[in-house]
Amino acid sequence: MTLPSRISLLTLCLGLTACSLSPAPPSGITAPPAWQSGSAKAAGELPSSQWWQAFESAELSRLVERARTNAHDLGAATARVRQAQARAVIAGAPLLPELKFEFDGSRQRLLHGEGYDQLDVSRYERTSTSFGLQLAASYEIDFWGSLRAARASALHSLEVSRFERQTVELTLISSVANTYLQGLAVQEQLRIARLNLSNARDVLALVGTRQGAGSATRLELAQQRSLVAAQQRQLPLLEQQWQDNRITLATLLGDPVQALPASRDTLAALHWPGIGSGVPSQLLTRRPDIAAAEARLAAAHANIHVARAALLPKLTLGANLGTGAPTLPHVFDSAFYTLAAGLVAPVFNNGRLRAAQQLAEAEQSELLESYRASILAGFADVEKALNAIHGVDRQRQWQDRQVEQAQVAFDLAQRRYAAGAETLLSVLETQRTLYQAQDQQATLRLARLQASVALYKALGGGWQLAGVAR
Repeated sequence: MTLPSRISLLTLCLGLTACSLSPAPPSGITAPPAWQSGSAKAAGELPSSQWWQAFESAELSRLVERARTNAHDLGAATARVRQAQARAVIAGAPLLPELKFEFDGSRQRLLHGEGYDQLDVSRYERTSTSFGLQLAASYEIDFWGSLRAARASALHSLEVSRFERQTVELTLISSVANTYLQGLAVQEQLRIARLNLSNARDVLALVGTRQGAGSATRLELAQQRSLVAAQQRQLPLLEQQWQDNRITLATLLGDPVQALPASRDTLAALHWPGIGSGVPSQLLTRRPDIAAAEARLAAAHANIHVARAALLPKLTLGANLGTGAPTLPHVFDSAFYTLAAGLVAPVFNNGRLRAAQQLAEAEQSELLESYRASILAGFADVEKALNAIHGVDRQRQWQDRQVEQAQVAFDLAQRRYAAGAETLLSVLETQRTLYQAQDQQATLRLARLQASVALYKALGGGWQLAGVAR
């Protein structure tokens, strides 16, 4: 969902003026020289604007494109950009004179009586007709820069809305990717649950055979039946979670769940991208939420200028050029002009204007703290994502080994039980261990993929301030 090119061109022209007028005060925060996590790759390739394609899933790419063109939250954010653009045009209009053209015609007739001095007619001339043309101009001289500051504030607010739209888009794409990955993880857990249910039924058949031969007890048979029932119960639970996931994903796409196609990907088939994290100082120009916080601060800085100028006199100029006549063919016979000037200065307002200035200064102070907080939150988001990748990678190597050995243990226990050399308790324990290890393996794979999504989002998803009109 993109804005028309004319909006981007206008934003470019206006934005260049805005930043030269009222830049935001500095944050006062020094970026650390490097990320703390050992998994950071400062020299690696930073995320691109199509970062979701790094997972090498055509299905995920189709879902993301669908969300970008159809999601209602993104559509609302785009509408807010158009609103802010209109406000910027309105705020910039008073910098040039306002011209008005007027044409009027009137006819007045005295119905009865003598008339009075407010009428153009009397008993001697009971009808009066007039026509007039007038071109009027008015202009406020911007001595104190109030109008320019108001325009700068509106332009920075336009920047805020554009950056917020990019933030909404980044959040939307990240949510689509995370929800899609969660759905694949539930599918994998369903596959594991069905496989373990099949194994449990095989063991149940073996126990039933041994119990019929007198080498297994009814207790062992009941225990295995209980295990089969418990694993059977997991299937509808996971199927419910999978359906809930599809509903959530369809909502993000702006579609009913009935329109969502069935997934064909598997969790194991997705590629794990290598992501360059750069250095912390680069983050300030790669996160749209940080850019939005800076633009809000710049707008507040301009508002202080507006509030200060309101305490000073205002000078307005006016000029009228007109003509008129009692008949339309002679309307240009009596041309005239009028010049006017007016000076307005505040004398007494019970502290209202001074309080407005103090309010603007307090708002700037609040937004400065919010700007600093957004910078620190951005640093924290990247550190957490890097830490998650590093931690999950360290767990995965041992989890894969646990699954491998748990499978060996279950196979051995099952064969030894069939030969009468092992108790059913050992089979049950190894089977439970295998199921838990496989389920945890799928959970860690999901966590690793979602950590990559989180890092992409924390790094701004390929967005760059240099590529945005300012």
